[in-house]
Amino acid sequence: MCSKLSERNHEITYEGLLQGNKDWVAATLAEDPTYFDRLSAGQKPPVLWIGCSDSRVPANQITHTNPGDIFVHRNIANVVVHTDMNILSVLDYAVNVLEVEHIIVCGHYGCGGVEAALGNKQYGIIDNWLRNIKDTYRLHYHELDLISNDKKRFDRLVELNVIEGVFNLTKTSIIQNRWTNGKKLGIHGWVYSLETGLIRDLEVTTESNDHISSVFKMNVKED
Repeated sequence: MCSKLSERNHEITYEGLLQGNKDWVAATLAEDPTYFDRLSAGQKPPVLWIGCSDSRVPANQITHTNPGDIFVHRNIANVVVHTDMNILSVLDYAVNVLEVEHIIVCGHYGCGGVEAALGNKQYGIIDNWLRNIKDTYRLHYHELDLISNDKKRFDRLVELNVIEGVFNLTKTSIIQNRWTNGKKLGIHGWVYSLETGLIRDLEVTTESNDHISSVFKMNVKED
């Protein structure tokens, strides 16, 4: 299977992408002539997905969902930090305009960004982004330094990067305002396996600000 996927990747061309779009539209309309009429009418996805930019981890395909079902933000190594205006803008729109009821931070085992953060090689401007993952290592070094197996340590940092992302979301005024105003919102941490195709729930779901450290709790705005 891997060799077939590799061969297929080499065959992809600019023109082929455009033809693929036409083929998809034709097949979709043949199955449902009103599909694009409904899709263009607007979006009301119940889920915000914060995932890795890795081309092997597309949100809709691995969850068997359709266009319009998931609002997606992706970046290198699915990092969630309060200094990233891109992710904060996506979060604000998803929570306050689309009113999503679930936010999923989804990492994946074998993540190149996390692997790079474990090393000391310079890559360029991305080094500044990977610093966020190194900071996660610093927060959990007592646990990580005790793991002698390199792969297991790598996998655990992938998980901890997701868990910190979940916690970082709960610290934002966007999320705290939503909860204080009594609106349903669950934040979840998942990890996807490229080897099996299965998603692992890290069981760090948070649905209120009850467990947030007092130093991060804000005087929130009520509707």
